[in-house]
Amino acid sequence: MYADTQNDITRQVVRAAQLLLAYGAESDLVEELSQRLGQALGLASVELSISSNSLVLTSLVHGRCVTTTRRIRQHGINMAVVCELQRICLLTEKGLYGPNDVRKRLAHIHPRTYPNWVLIPSVALSCGSFCHLSGGDAAACFITFLAATVGMYVRLAMAAKHFNVLVNFAVTAFVTSVLAQVGFMYPLTATPRLAVAASVLMLVPGFPMINAISDMVKGHMNVGIARWGQATLMTVASVIGITIAMQLGGLLK
Repeated sequence: MYADTQNDITRQVVRAAQLLLAYGAESDLVEELSQRLGQALGLASVELSISSNSLVLTSLVHGRCVTTTRRIRQHGINMAVVCELQRICLLTEKGLYGPNDVRKRLAHIHPRTYPNWVLIPSVALSCGSFCHLSGGDAAACFITFLAATVGMYVRLAMAAKHFNVLVNFAVTAFVTSVLAQVGFMYPLTATPRLAVAASVLMLVPGFPMINAISDMVKGHMNVGIARWGQATLMTVASVIGITIAMQLGGLLK
């Protein structure tokens, strides 16, 4: 293998690893797919070092090493991108894709998301369902649905304008909690507390927490601790927003 070819394949492999980390894949999966893709493209071995915001990849062919570093910028959780990268790896291992095919597929990977008019009511309905499962009456479920609808709209609007995720979570929690307190202001429901509690469940960072635990269990302590810290800060930001809203509403005295 020529040096230029090794350099080109290394860039493709590190790009795949960069996308996997940016869109929420766990570290063990990033290592495995990077090694499999590199070997399928002709590299003798691929070694990967992952940190919370960067990765270092080294490829080896006939005793010649190529090392490259990439910075990781978080783009949110998107399993469609992760699944597409896994599909590329599998097709490359089967011999259906060569280096040029992989380069083209990587260049055309774009995150696919549901439109807001589908996502917002779906999330709000899930919050209302949690309220119902917890024993809330119909009015509480309806209040939860409305508060979560507005809160999810605020969250997506702030994300589109690239606000810091912690500011986003705090403001979303505040707006949602203020609206959910309507059950305390007017005698609309017998279970107003359930509406306040269920409407902010959309802010629970479940996926980051699961990834953090998975990374730490599988030996990627640095990345796992970083992800755990980020998920904890997101939770704290939500709690701050909820606490301020409850304080203004007179629920905390």
